[in-house]
Amino acid sequence: MQRRLCIESLDVAGKRCFVRADFNVPLDEFQKITDDSRIRGALPTINDLIDRGAKIILASHLGRPKGERRPEMSLQPVRTRLSRLLKQEVKFVDDCIGEEVEKAVAELRDGEILLLENLRFHKEETANDLEFAKKLASLTEVYVNDAFGTAHRAHASTVGITQFVKDSACGYLMKKEIEYFQRSVADPIRPVVSIVGGAKVSTKIGVLLNMMDRVDKLIVGGGLAFTFLKARGREIGNNILEEHMIHEAREIMDKARDLGVKFYLPVDFLVAERLDPRAQTKVVTAQEIPANWVAPDIGPASVTLFTEALQDAKTIIWNGPMGVFEMDPFSRGTMAMVAAVSEAYALTIVGGGDTDVAVHKAGAQDKISFISTGGGAFLELLEGKTLPALAALSEAPSDAN
Repeated sequence: MQRRLCIESLDVAGKRCFVRADFNVPLDEFQKITDDSRIRGALPTINDLIDRGAKIILASHLGRPKGERRPEMSLQPVRTRLSRLLKQEVKFVDDCIGEEVEKAVAELRDGEILLLENLRFHKEETANDLEFAKKLASLTEVYVNDAFGTAHRAHASTVGITQFVKDSACGYLMKKEIEYFQRSVADPIRPVVSIVGGAKVSTKIGVLLNMMDRVDKLIVGGGLAFTFLKARGREIGNNILEEHMIHEAREIMDKARDLGVKFYLPVDFLVAERLDPRAQTKVVTAQEIPANWVAPDIGPASVTLFTEALQDAKTIIWNGPMGVFEMDPFSRGTMAMVAAVSEAYALTIVGGGDTDVAVHKAGAQDKISFISTGGGAFLELLEGKTLPALAALSEAPSDAN
């Protein structure tokens, strides 16, 4: 029996509801949250459960503690921020399984919220250990997965738990992610332009091949552009080259030509003697990169070319920056692309990770149609893969417990 997929179809009044959220937020050295976008993204689901009188149990990971209890990766700062955003107390317990947790859950009243400690303090979480998943499931009557950022991982709290809970669904954030993906990839308004950046071809090869059949234009920037330039016989200086991917790069360019997809590579670069903000720089064409120099950003002619390619776009999908934008002297190309995408008369989808950071750095987040909360999950959807957490919501037995 296929399960209901959205929280709105579940009866949650008076029931214990386990919400797997994605509160993997960045913290500074003082344990202060520097970007609470992921917390805010979960608020529609949490507020709906409050309004409907559920007893809410929130669970998440933070960082990569690898099964060890690490105080700097505690969810306490998330509890503080959530309490402020929700304008009500969020209770906290110092573990996610065990007697103390069971007692705290039993004391929950309708509309109250309990945040569990970091799931990944237990190595069984990432191992999708079914005994651990069963302990999590014993806390609840209803399971909601609203953690799109981990949907590509088969973990105990995203996949295993669904085997032991009768009523499961996705939350509103997860639903929104899937709906925007459908609108931008499965059934888009054309022309569709995909912008793919980042460091390596090997991490994006699946996306490039899968998107080729779906887009009208493909813009490639960032470090992965150099393997394509090398495949065209260009000298690329002291930049990232994946020799083993040159054949695939040629295949992608050949496929674009055969399908009539317009394929864009940078035509100039900002080059530097070394990857250092204080290093000497100059702008050169793509054919003139000095032998021992690096090219940490695209140049002004490339910005113009790429911006013009977006002029008639009705759907834009962007994943990956154009250069090392974290260093201010090398951020111009990426920031210019943020401006071009945010000002386009199109449905604009930004795929998490570094691209999300760049958009927020430019203060343009309110001008983007949708910013995905999941870098890896977004990439796997673009590759055409099935996300384990979504499959688990559909395939888990309905007679659990």
